[in-house]
Amino acid sequence: MARLILASERVIKARGLIQKARELPIPAPSEGGKINFSYIAHVKALLQDARDLVKYITKTPSATAEIKEQVSQILQEADRANQEILH
Repeated sequence: MARLILASERVIKARGLIQKARELPIPAPSEGGKINFSYIAHVKALLQDARDLVKYITKTPSATAEIKEQVSQILQEADRANQEILH
């Protein structure tokens, strides 16, 4: 039986995924460093998973202003993390 995940749990999980993307070890220069395709794909997948967890929260009638603000911050943080990690 599937369990619904509360918005607050989704926010926490999304933040954890963004942190995990930031903490991924950069491959050695001999393996391509930051331009290693596997590394890039892993970072992008983690950040997309974070976005996917929260993207519909703001459309639910029970979403509070506080949760909507946290979702906005997570989406911005995912974009910022993408820029900082991969560029």
